[in-house]
Amino acid sequence: MSNAQRWQWLVIIAAIGWLIWLLSPILMPFMLAAVFAYLGDPLVDRLERLRIGRGLAASIVFLLMLLIVALALMLLVPLIQRQIVRFVAALPAYAAWFTHDAIPWLEQKLHIPPSEFDASTVIARIREHIGTVGGIVATVLGYATRSGLAIISVGVAVVLVPVVTFYLLRDWDKLVATIDALLPRGAQPTIRRLARETDSVLGAFVRGQLLVMVALAVFYAVTLKLIGLDVGPLIGMVAGLVSFVPYLGFIIGIVASIIAALVQFHDVLHLVLVVAVFLVANVVENYFLVPKLVGDRIGLHPVAVIFAVLAFGDMFGFIGVLLALPLASIAVVLLRFLRERYEASPLYAGREQTRILSASGTPVEAVDAAPPEPPETPPEP
Repeated sequence: MSNAQRWQWLVIIAAIGWLIWLLSPILMPFMLAAVFAYLGDPLVDRLERLRIGRGLAASIVFLLMLLIVALALMLLVPLIQRQIVRFVAALPAYAAWFTHDAIPWLEQKLHIPPSEFDASTVIARIREHIGTVGGIVATVLGYATRSGLAIISVGVAVVLVPVVTFYLLRDWDKLVATIDALLPRGAQPTIRRLARETDSVLGAFVRGQLLVMVALAVFYAVTLKLIGLDVGPLIGMVAGLVSFVPYLGFIIGIVASIIAALVQFHDVLHLVLVVAVFLVANVVENYFLVPKLVGDRIGLHPVAVIFAVLAFGDMFGFIGVLLALPLASIAVVLLRFLRERYEASPLYAGREQTRILSASGTPVEAVDAAPPEPPETPPEP
């Protein structure tokens, strides 16, 4: 690749990044629609292999996705509402436990003077902050309700996401073919290879990890409810949905469940049951769910996962947290490619090498610049 071509690629990448930044306020519905279309495209392709037209297959998958979303909302919204009401009603009991049990235990174990850990002050500050948050939420909701523009924006997004999802589902293969036709001929094999690897990694994460999160959320919610925790389903859903960060769902779930069990039951039996629930879930996740549904194709170390979540969350907020692992998975593919190029370069080898590449861009052979030795002659009989 010449210097002019490198500069052209840099200009194209910079222009695309500038357009994304410029259009970021209106991109969210299209991003959500693209995610739904990406999730549904493999099923549409399977229906096509059954000799069903692309349009009809896309319609079937689209209606199935709408049905799943509608059922999830019908089941989850009332459940979450009831759980939040129960949690708010139990706040005085949590405050009493914190005042009479938790703080004296911490003072005794950590040898903190009572004046340094005043329970009444802590409770007052918690109530003050809860009231502040409630006031902010009420103000924001009130403004959103009064603002016709906000209501119109939400309505447009609600309508736009399903419409764009359907058209992307129907024309996904055409869009991919169009982008492929626009690729530079010299770079097409390399880009195709990276696209295939990225699709494999993203498919493993998006579909597999989503199923793992849902399975853990259902398991936590059902088992915690069975052992008698009133807010067990709420804790289980939260723990399951944040389980894409290694051990975060486990830690949040077990700590919150232990506190809920102490406040509600005041015995050791329910603590043992809570610990057993999360230990079983951890074993099932590590030895069955993740190997079967996700596999090892992503290749992200737990430390890299935590770093990606924190970094993208700091840069892009809540959306960055949601997109952290998919973007990190893409970065892994690019880093592997750059590592291959680096190991094939004279900078790594320390001497000039001739690199023979296959048609797909995959390095298949490395030959030193020195002439090859002649083959050995077989011994005479």
